[in-house]
Amino acid sequence: QDQLVESGGGLVQTGGSLKLSCAASGRTFSNLAMAWFRQAPGKEREIVARINWSGDITSYADSVKGRFTISRDVAKNILYLQMDDLKPEDTAVYYCAAGSRRAITTMTVPYWGQGTQVIVSS
Repeated sequence: QDQLVESGGGLVQTGGSLKLSCAASGRTFSNLAMAWFRQAPGKEREIVARINWSGDITSYADSVKGRFTISRDVAKNILYLQMDDLKPEDTAVYYCAAGSRRAITTMTVPYWGQGTQVIVSS
């Protein structure tokens, strides 16, 4: 079964750090772009960061630029999100996703993780 499983979420104080992981299994995701999305209570899901299949091209939402870093280990089929200088507005459920570039842009990706909760206390 093809699936993505996130881990690493939790409760952290403002200014703290967390590193999320997304382990892919069932098939190789090495030929797909991947991304992190998040959804805060009462808000729509939004893209946080994306990375191409080889890991050398990345892009970020303006709200996280300079604080978050997306990376992937293609050989191990794992996606990461290093989150530094966290703020209360970063509180959300974070989801990893895999698909084509267009699918990520339109949020119509075929593969979604189940989500991991991040809470940043003030």
